[in-house]
Amino acid sequence: QVQLVESGGGLAQAGGSLRLSCVASGSFFSINAMGWYRQVPGKQRELVATITSIGLTNYPDSVKGRFTISRDNAKNTVYLQMNSLKPEDTAVYYCYAAIRTTLYSTKDYWGPGTQVTVSS
Repeated sequence: QVQLVESGGGLAQAGGSLRLSCVASGSFFSINAMGWYRQVPGKQRELVATITSIGLTNYPDSVKGRFTISRDNAKNTVYLQMNSLKPEDTAVYYCYAAIRTTLYSTKDYWGPGTQVTVSS
């Protein structure tokens, strides 16, 4: 059973920083892409950042230059460093991973989410 568990959410002031972590555990062959998404009530889940197994990253314009995604493949962990936080960054942040569960199949997994609240 593969699980993703996020940590590091909480409350920050505008202009402040938070660092999210997500660890993948269980039995699997490897992890392909990993990423972070966020969602606010009444809106669709949106992309925050993704990173491939070799470290190529992608960000939407809304967080580019403020957020940095990284990963430690030896620890099956992905990080999201969030700087210059804005109130509009307030959301539940979800970790995502595309995990090769067998030699021939890859499955998408999501963490339960962690709340990030930015006060003005």
